[in-house]
Amino acid sequence: MNPNQPHTLPPEYFNEVYRATTDPWGFETSPYEQAKYADTVAALPKASYESAFEVGCSLGVLTQLIAARCQHLLAVDVAEAPLERARQRCAQLPQVEFRQMTLPTEFPTDLSFDLIVLSEVGYYWSAPDLEQVADQLLTALRPGGHLLLVHWTPPVHDYPLTGDEVHQHFLDKTISGGPLQHLHGHRATQYRLDLLARH
Repeated sequence: MNPNQPHTLPPEYFNEVYRATTDPWGFETSPYEQAKYADTVAALPKASYESAFEVGCSLGVLTQLIAARCQHLLAVDVAEAPLERARQRCAQLPQVEFRQMTLPTEFPTDLSFDLIVLSEVGYYWSAPDLEQVADQLLTALRPGGHLLLVHWTPPVHDYPLTGDEVHQHFLDKTISGGPLQHLHGHRATQYRLDLLARH
């Protein structure tokens, strides 16, 4: 936990970032991102998921790749600017639905999922908010459903948590009869990936 930034980053933070540049993290152009996306999709155990949820979809680059494996995919982000780009990118994918949404204060309680993808977003929450989001995600994840976590691991000075702290929070739920089972995990140079399933 970052003592200098204990609070969840607000939507205004991301609005300002996207006002400064349309692709602030190089999602569309970075070789790092392309390799990580390929790794992410390759980690999905099933060829097809009935209902999937992507938290923090940004410009929709990963969304487009995941959508090929989903009958329905709800992708959400806190900022409207990247969602506009994401809608354009996925315009030919009728199974994809986009919503502007801020977790944990907003959540799609009307839906349940057999796949949830939490990629490069967990460290933006404070520890209490991450706990609340985790509870929401576990409630929405169907028995046997997959939870895929992918996060940058080096610390960032203005993020409340690190990628490792986010993953450990969910891995703690795999011990002592917890609700999750750890199926797979590995580290790359600057990110880690963990796949879990709901008991």
